[in-house]
Amino acid sequence: MSTTFVPRALTRPGPVRTAAGFAVAAVLLFGVAPAVLSDFRLGLLGKFLCFAIVAAGIGLAWGRGGMLTLGQGVFFGLGAYMMAMHLKISDAHLRGDTVPDFMQIAGIRELPAYWVPFASPLVTIAAILVVPPLIAVLLGLGVFKRRVKGAYFAILSQALAAAFAILLIGQQSTGGSNGLNRFRAFFGYDLSDPVNRRMLFFIVAAILLLVVAATRQLMRSRYGELLVAVRDQEERVRFLGYDPATIKVVAYAVAALFAGIAGAMFVPIVGIISPADVGIVPSIAFLIGVAIGGRTTLLGPVLGAIGVAWAQTALSESFPSAWTYAQGLLFIVVIGFFPAGLAGLAALRRRRDDDRGGAPAARTTASGSERDSEPESDPDPESDPEPEMEPAR
Repeated sequence: MSTTFVPRALTRPGPVRTAAGFAVAAVLLFGVAPAVLSDFRLGLLGKFLCFAIVAAGIGLAWGRGGMLTLGQGVFFGLGAYMMAMHLKISDAHLRGDTVPDFMQIAGIRELPAYWVPFASPLVTIAAILVVPPLIAVLLGLGVFKRRVKGAYFAILSQALAAAFAILLIGQQSTGGSNGLNRFRAFFGYDLSDPVNRRMLFFIVAAILLLVVAATRQLMRSRYGELLVAVRDQEERVRFLGYDPATIKVVAYAVAALFAGIAGAMFVPIVGIISPADVGIVPSIAFLIGVAIGGRTTLLGPVLGAIGVAWAQTALSESFPSAWTYAQGLLFIVVIGFFPAGLAGLAALRRRRDDDRGGAPAARTTASGSERDSEPESDPDPESDPEPEMEPAR
């Protein structure tokens, strides 16, 4: 039976299709959502988009890099607390006080030294963009250079999240277990004004589109191929002259950057940040959305995070005590029966349709032989094509 030559480049979305996809997403986020949702529901969607930003980074680090990041709550919390500290200082200055209201109640009459730099909005933004990835680089170098991976890295990152939450609980200067809340303004804009609340939604929506675009570029680049190669054949990559630790650190730092930005936007949208939002449970919740959506794909983690967060809100309103069990059951079912997530079901269906329609398409190699073409999206991490690499020079 004759076969058809189908280059892999033709199975990937082209520039026009990609641009159309981003245009549709922009219309939905900037046009449809504000028109059909109430201010309360639009605020909830903004909260979900923050989770989606975190999920995009986890998809890069875990889905492409194989790093089971159970401690993203640390970087999410760092960005959130730095933004919250700036907002509380700004609110105090609006009232003519020198310290935030909760410090006055606790008897603290002077700003702690580490609070002082966050009085500046520029320093705050710079810290949000620099501190989380910097900590991720330092931690990653210490871990990956020693070839710690797999379950050991997952346990270490989870322990880091637990330690961070305990540290925050014991600090009166960060609100203790109550956290920081009751923010009045966001860089001079009144947070009680519905117009400004919508502005926050538009900002986080634009950040999400930029994050997805940056993640797509990384995945399709030479670095993305190396990241997949390190996940599947780390020793072979090392023998070819590349340093797998450096490749992993970059992905880990990018994921930390995304989480820090998401945490910073979470604070003005939700209006509160506490240790309960940055510990082990939130870190696992981030991971569940990525796993359900499909960790090896671009949009799977984003849509999975939004879907899980929406389901949590909807079920919690009707069945407050049942969501935890439903979330655990959903995670078990997906991991046990659909390890590639819901995004992998589409690729599996295409494979079955090809099998029913006849012989699958093949592509010709340089030697003249033919082999089956790869699917458009990878239903399983192990199905990623092995990148052709040259030794590092």
